[in-house]
Amino acid sequence: MFPLPQLDPGSQVPLYRQLHSQFRHWIETGRLGQGERLPSTRSLAGLLGLNRATVAACYSLLESEGLLHGQVGRGSFVTAPASLASPGLDWDRLLEPSPSLPASPSLPAGPGNPVISFATARPSEDLFPTARVLSACRDVLSGPQAPAILQLGSPGGYPPLREYLLEAARGALLARDGDDLLITSGCQQALDLVQRALVQPGDAVLLEDPVYPGVKNLFQRAGARLIGLAVGPQGIDIDQLQNALQRERPRLLVVTPNFQNPTGATLPLAERRAILNCARQSGTIVVENDIYGELRYHGDSLPSLKELDGSGDTVLLRSFSKIAFPGLRVGWILAPRPLIARLAEIKQLTDLHTDHLSQAVLLRFTETGDLAAHRQRILAAGAERLAAVLAACERFLPDGARFTHPQGGMNLWVKLPAPLDSADLLPRAERENVTYTPGKYFEVSHRQPGGLRLSFAGLAPDKIRQGVAALGRLFQSEIERHREAGAYGPAPAMV
Repeated sequence: MFPLPQLDPGSQVPLYRQLHSQFRHWIETGRLGQGERLPSTRSLAGLLGLNRATVAACYSLLESEGLLHGQVGRGSFVTAPASLASPGLDWDRLLEPSPSLPASPSLPAGPGNPVISFATARPSEDLFPTARVLSACRDVLSGPQAPAILQLGSPGGYPPLREYLLEAARGALLARDGDDLLITSGCQQALDLVQRALVQPGDAVLLEDPVYPGVKNLFQRAGARLIGLAVGPQGIDIDQLQNALQRERPRLLVVTPNFQNPTGATLPLAERRAILNCARQSGTIVVENDIYGELRYHGDSLPSLKELDGSGDTVLLRSFSKIAFPGLRVGWILAPRPLIARLAEIKQLTDLHTDHLSQAVLLRFTETGDLAAHRQRILAAGAERLAAVLAACERFLPDGARFTHPQGGMNLWVKLPAPLDSADLLPRAERENVTYTPGKYFEVSHRQPGGLRLSFAGLAPDKIRQGVAALGRLFQSEIERHREAGAYGPAPAMV
């Protein structure tokens, strides 16, 4: 009897692909033998309740792979090639798509395709002092410690860099006697280690909403129950936080107090104290993701949550990625010593040893004063680019669009007026050689159809103006199209 495929209409995999995967598997395993006739597209579509075109697309794909041969007037017959006599694993079937890990929008650049990309929060390569980095590399590799640095090293990180960072934290009143420090491969690994140590499937985790996708996807993949806290000009909503803490008793609260990604919002001092007080009363662990804190272009710096926390329990994550070179992948965790010990155990299981060469180069780059000089260039360029993106948004975005006004960081958040959808508009923007990240990638509990992130730090001011102008024209034309169709309401009030 001919086997009937089992399909999942709710899957992200298209139905014709599901059909193709099952037929291919049956042919490779011999369940459908050489010369066996398949049902006609019409009859199989009727049996499965599908559109005939869906079955035809499946058959066409099988035929292109040499697994099926159609004969006019007779039907479609299995013609498995000899290369499939000993089939391997069906990786398409084994690796189900992961809805929690959406692909970031991208547009390939080339000589004829001068892309203006607002899609990635990263520093400008034009500002990298490559000659000074090369000098730091030479110093490290010509020094007496070079053989030890190139050998297997401690999973906790390069000891001299650990000690340097720990002393700096003590000097800044961040580290207490009971704290320790672990060096990681950037903040993303730090978040992963924290998740592995502290979160079990089903645990409630509070996140900013919208939030950086790398945070959301990590905890979602771990099986945590994610609860989004709306982010406004003053950061997360404290009333929402209090209600969520009382209602959910969450395991963790992950918060970015400075220049939050994607909104650029910064928590005022009163809100920082309120967060710590609320979390202490509920027994919730606070994870402070302070990756952008040193990128302040205007205004006065604020004390970190870790510094304000009298208990010392806040877990602080920082990184060299935004103030130095993201390609070197060096971040760190400052936390109570028992947690650091557990995180080091977990880290040893995942990467066994740590890349000490990158860490030694960064330490040398820091000790020579080159990092401080580079940071000043980054701050000057960042201030200029922030001014450019704010001015461009003010000038080119259509009426009804709103945008944040950060004082630092790398990102600015735009809210388009309804019914515009930033994800729907992205392909049209890409045809204009401009790309951004739509709001859907950042949403946790609240939909963000009109939201989009503009990451400005990696672009020169003239490119920022050119890119925002192109987006402004696109958004305005879409508003006019909706208005002509009678679907466009009054612009929302500015807040």
